[in-house]
Amino acid sequence: MAARIGVVVGNPSPNSRTRQVAEDLAARIADLIGAEVDETIELAEVATEIFEWKSDRLDRLNDRLATADFAVIATPTYKASYTGLLKAFLDRYDSNGLHGLTAVPVFTIGSPAHTVAVEMTLRPLLVELGASVPTKGLAFPTAKFDDRAEILDEWIETQGAYLTRAR
Repeated sequence: MAARIGVVVGNPSPNSRTRQVAEDLAARIADLIGAEVDETIELAEVATEIFEWKSDRLDRLNDRLATADFAVIATPTYKASYTGLLKAFLDRYDSNGLHGLTAVPVFTIGSPAHTVAVEMTLRPLLVELGASVPTKGLAFPTAKFDDRAEILDEWIETQGAYLTRAR
């Protein structure tokens, strides 16, 4: 059975550039390791119920992520960190709730000053939840959105070996 890659997008705006970057990266990872990409979890679609702790819909989404083999967890940079929407979704897991998941943190950034935010904020949260994060996070400059194929290919070239080893 092929490995499964989950994609979670924490942008409060649906169909964002963050989502496109995440899905494009997931497709490249899938090609690299021979995996299938699961349907994207677009948190903007569940924003109104994110704090309903008894939500079958959110429970299903949390289960889909927790049972994936790999995941691309993407967010725009808000105040030098991830969005509250993404944090609220990840808060639904116990401290080891993503054990066994290999995660790739992705930030879309508007300023080079935010380059380290992906490593300083999202990586520790994913590790706290039990995920393995063997690669550098991707800090994707939104100003270069039209050049994303080249940027993503370069990231795969430098980081892909860590993902093939995790397979």
